[in-house]
Amino acid sequence: MSEYYWDNKIDYLKNTRWLYYNDDYLQFLVRDVWKVSRPVSMIDYGCGFGYLGLKLLPLFPKGTTYTGIDQGEQLIQEAKEIFSNLPYQTKFIVRDIETEPAAELEQEYDIAVSHAFLLHMNNPEKILQQLISNVKEGGKVICFEPHWVGSMANYHLEGARQSEIIRLGILQKLFEEDRMHKGKDGNIGMRLPILMSQLGLKNVGCRISDKVNFLDQNMAEQQKRNLYHSLREEGIGQEPADSTKMINSLMGRGLSLAEATEQYKAELTFSSVFHESSWLAYAAGMKISFGTV
Repeated sequence: MSEYYWDNKIDYLKNTRWLYYNDDYLQFLVRDVWKVSRPVSMIDYGCGFGYLGLKLLPLFPKGTTYTGIDQGEQLIQEAKEIFSNLPYQTKFIVRDIETEPAAELEQEYDIAVSHAFLLHMNNPEKILQQLISNVKEGGKVICFEPHWVGSMANYHLEGARQSEIIRLGILQKLFEEDRMHKGKDGNIGMRLPILMSQLGLKNVGCRISDKVNFLDQNMAEQQKRNLYHSLREEGIGQEPADSTKMINSLMGRGLSLAEATEQYKAELTFSSVFHESSWLAYAAGMKISFGTV
């Protein structure tokens, strides 16, 4: 097993990314918002198995090139195998961007992208500046990043009191404490337009992912089963860990004993009432921020 966390999460990544976007919406962004009308060179920070490449390359003009960078050796190997059977010009690099800046790539690309990557960085502003430095003048930086507390508000589980399964105030405090003490910001999706403008990008804008996942008891059984298990794998309604261990962990992240206990009870309640026969609507609400160099 690889020591790098995400190398051991390839199946999770493949099973959950489809919950975020409809392809026609991504096509709209490429054609009508970003107005990509000619082949471009694109670099993807934290590319994983090449998810963004798989989604965007079919929508970009023929001749577009794609370079993916990720710390995970197994992730990069998976990406190479996937793209070896596809008609795209690609290159994959194993690198820890936090400790090995891609200085030699400066001003080489038309577009730099990231997907659910900056939230895991200890200094996301520094990494965003690296993305900007890799893009030619007039090129674009595009970041798909979450606003966790917004995503947590985007559930409706029929038959449950939402306030009992999602404690938004406690979660917001938890995310803020993580940012304050670790630098990692799960709410960075809503900060990115500000950060992009402060770092000098022009024509900064932000969109939100469109997909609403509906666990419908009238849908086909296999389709329902697949959606339910992907939602569970995404963390929705997962059974929490041992109570003492989890409460101590939450307190170590800045919550009081009462808040940590309340959060544990909320997650336990969610896990007990969410099952394959539930009616659930969920929208990830990923924020898609972009600007011009």
